[in-house]
Parts: sequence; structure tokens; C-alpha cells
Amino acid sequence: MAVTEQVLFPNTFGIELIYSFVIIFCSLIIYFSTKKMYNISKYPGIKYFRESFLFFAIAYFFKSFISFLLFIFQFHEVVEFSSVFLGVITLFFFMYASTMAIFYLVYSIAWKNFRESSYTIPLIHVFVLIISAFSIFVREAGMLIILQILLFSFVAFRNFSSYRKLGKKKRASSIYIIYLLLFIFWMLNLADLLVAGFGAVIELLVSMASIGIFLLILYKVTKNVGFN
Repeated sequence: MAVTEQVLFPNTFGIELIYSFVIIFCSLIIYFSTKKMYNISKYPGIKYFRESFLFFAIAYFFKSFISFLLFIFQFHEVVEFSSVFLGVITLFFFMYASTMAIFYLVYSIAWKNFRESSYTIPLIHVFVLIISAFSIFVREAGMLIILQILLFSFVAFRNFSSYRKLGKKKRASSIYIIYLLLFIFWMLNLADLLVAGFGAVIELLVSMASIGIFLLILYKVTKNVGFN
């Protein structure tokens, strides 16, 4: 199945809507519940961490709720890059927002290593917009997926290195566990998207595992900051 149809029309469409609703809900709760913490501390890592979840919410809005409109209006038979403009726009914003979410995760743990100027983040947005549009234009999402894998691999490696330096007592409550859970979540979703032959049962299991991971992330975040 083409990446376009797999994004817009998964085998388990009902569970996909529930799954996306949970991702969006959890992401927005995390984004708003950490606002007070950032306003008090002004710590850049918290800022980028929050932005990452905002973009996860945007990505999954376009992934499922816009595709739901396509499903209602029975566009399933004609989903092609050349024939359904709304499908192209949906895929474009999903690719852009999901990649930006990962970029913000990178920045949240490595911002000290970058000489950030007022142009850095806008330039990253422009870069991701261009590569997302180019991926759609050449009908090859692989280059963006590779970029996402490289970015998340960097997050995983950097996170693991920092996690190992912590004492045993601090590891259980560490924020680094959240990054590990996000890495597992994204790898599961990429596998569901890329591996041919995934049936409805496997997609259901992946969706349920992803829901569980995001609920655990929500619990760990709100346990420390509360619902503000």
C-alpha cells in the first residue's frame, strides 16, 4: 500500500480515529500543563519540549481528522497525488508537523550545543516545509522518513548517554524516560507505515501500544507538573 493511502486510510479506521484523538488530547494536555513551569523558569529546554507536543497534536489532527472527511465524502477510490488536492495537503501538513515535532525534541535536549539566533527556528521551519513539499512533488516520502529516523536516533543516543549518568534513584523519575517512550512510539508508527503486509490485527496492536505509551507519557509529565 502506498504511503499516502496508509496515512489517510489505515486498515483499522475506527481505532485510528480513537488513537489520534488520544494522541492529540495527551499532547495538548502536556503542552498546556507545562506552560506555568516554562513561564516561571524560562528554561529553553522546556519551551522546545512543549512545542514538540504541540506539533504532535497538529500532525495527528491532519493525519486522521482530515482523512476522516475524505472517507465521509468517499474519496478513497481516487486518492492519488495528481487527483485529490485535499489528500496532498493532508499528507504535506502531517509530514511537516511530525518532522517539526522531532526537530523540537532534538532542540529540547541539545539547545546548549547550538548557537541559536532569531533566525534559527524559522530557518528550520522553512527547511522542513521545503523538504516536505519536495518529497510530495517527487512522490517519494522516503527521504523525509530517513530524516525523521536520523533525528530520532540522535535523540535516542543523546538521551541514553544522559540517562546512564544518572544515579539509580533519579532514573525512575527522570524525564529521559519520556524521550525513550517517544522513541519507541515513533518507531512503532514508522514500522506500521513502512512494513508491507501489516494486517488489521497488527495495526490494532500497534495503535493500542501507542495509546498506552502516550498515556504513560501524560501520566509522567502531569505527575511532576500537575494540570495547570
